[in-house]
Amino acid sequence: MGKTLMLLRWFKQHGRHDLPWRQTDNPYHIYVSEIMLQQTQVERVLQKYEPFLQKFPTLQSLRMASDEELLAQWSGLGYYRRALAMKKVAELVDTLPKNIQELQKLPGIGKYTAHAIASFAFNQSVPVVDVNIERVLRRFFALTGSQKEIWQKASEFLDKTSPKEHNLALMDLGSLVCVQNPKCENCPLQKSCKGQNEPQTYWSKGKREHERLDLHYALFIKDKKIALTYSKGSMYKGMLLLPEAKKKEKLLGTFKHNYTKYAITVYCYAEEVEGDFIWMDLAKARNAHLPTLVKKALKFYDDFSKFF
Repeated sequence: MGKTLMLLRWFKQHGRHDLPWRQTDNPYHIYVSEIMLQQTQVERVLQKYEPFLQKFPTLQSLRMASDEELLAQWSGLGYYRRALAMKKVAELVDTLPKNIQELQKLPGIGKYTAHAIASFAFNQSVPVVDVNIERVLRRFFALTGSQKEIWQKASEFLDKTSPKEHNLALMDLGSLVCVQNPKCENCPLQKSCKGQNEPQTYWSKGKREHERLDLHYALFIKDKKIALTYSKGSMYKGMLLLPEAKKKEKLLGTFKHNYTKYAITVYCYAEEVEGDFIWMDLAKARNAHLPTLVKKALKFYDDFSKFF
């Protein structure tokens, strides 16, 4: 039995067919899922994918959305630039092109995403290489070379009769079986795998160290409303955050928070602020689409009254 046939049979029985973005060939829906899945766990995307599509079912509806509406719906997924890039795409095209080169010209769509849309939405005979597929290919073919070599091998190995299923099967094999510590006994390709005796030789990525960052915020509540301001920096761009603390005198407390590549220590101060702020009802703020970092800071509300 051929290697790809064994792979496809395994996928038919063990693949993650229940994922909602695998039950559609709508290019826009698949595009949304691929952008959401970038550096975000599947479980988190499952919580956000369908509500997002209910709010923005087409590129046209995405184009009409304000940045605030869009980022509110994206809240919890992190890497907010991805959402803003999607809106830029919606402003450029009414439908996603089928051509990979044309796809890659659009904001936020790189080689992997372009190939994924071409394969999963348009069933084109093109390879797809994400981190899971790369791990499988490196071990199976005992490869230690460049990304270019991996993509070339993926193209050679691709089952041209069932390209979409083949790519999804490799993806699931890497996610479920050929993991950091591989479960080789469950792999349909085990007998032909050149790297099974030394899997860490061909894939061993250490845990990424987060960059440490300290943030100092002012918590100021007046008439049961909290002062917020739109972020102008690259982090949480366009989203509502607490104002930056200036005096840093009345410390309410601190907490840890991870955001993308950062390991953040947040310092919250009871500090009066002046200027143009967004005043949000405190009860509303607790349930609003605000960054998790802001909601964590609200736990210091009860201590705030000690200073004012």
